[in-house]
Amino acid sequence: MPRIEPIPFDELDPDLRSRYASGLEAGRYTTDVPLRIYAYAKTYAVASDERYRLTFRQGLLDVRLEELLRIRSAQINGCGACSASRKNASISDEDVTCMAGPLESAGYSERERRALKFLDAFNRDHHAIGDHDLLELAEVFTTAEIVELGQMCATFIGTHRWTHILDVLDDSEPVLKFDPSEIDRPITHRVRQQYSEH
Repeated sequence: MPRIEPIPFDELDPDLRSRYASGLEAGRYTTDVPLRIYAYAKTYAVASDERYRLTFRQGLLDVRLEELLRIRSAQINGCGACSASRKNASISDEDVTCMAGPLESAGYSERERRALKFLDAFNRDHHAIGDHDLLELAEVFTTAEIVELGQMCATFIGTHRWTHILDVLDDSEPVLKFDPSEIDRPITHRVRQQYSEH
């Protein structure tokens, strides 16, 4: 069980339940476990789903490259659920295995190699990325594609780190158990409740 117990599917807000079912059906999501945790904070859950719905396979970068970046980010950030899922049939086991080694010796295109190298640098030491790195990307990407690449890396890295923290594949007891009163409630609700009990 993840560290925060997911909201049972039948207790989800109806809008979120519909969004998540649609996302699973469309292949945007391979599991609803982290989504049912995000659902505790509906505004962000809706925003996250909406962003992903609008960008999933919709951008300037090709679908294979997007999927390579998603998987590599998951590998680096220890997100087991995302590392294991495949949302594009062109990604082979060899593609995934090669990401951990020298990119030059793998069968990636030049664009894929440079994008994966950028993702690694963005993840490990974004302070080290400078003019040279952007100029190197500009040899094989347009400015619009570079902006999309940066936005995609930022989203993937943050999401994978958060999903790792949640430990969605763990089978231990959750640290924070499901309590329907905790859904979409600020701390002031709990504080008021504590004062009214005294």
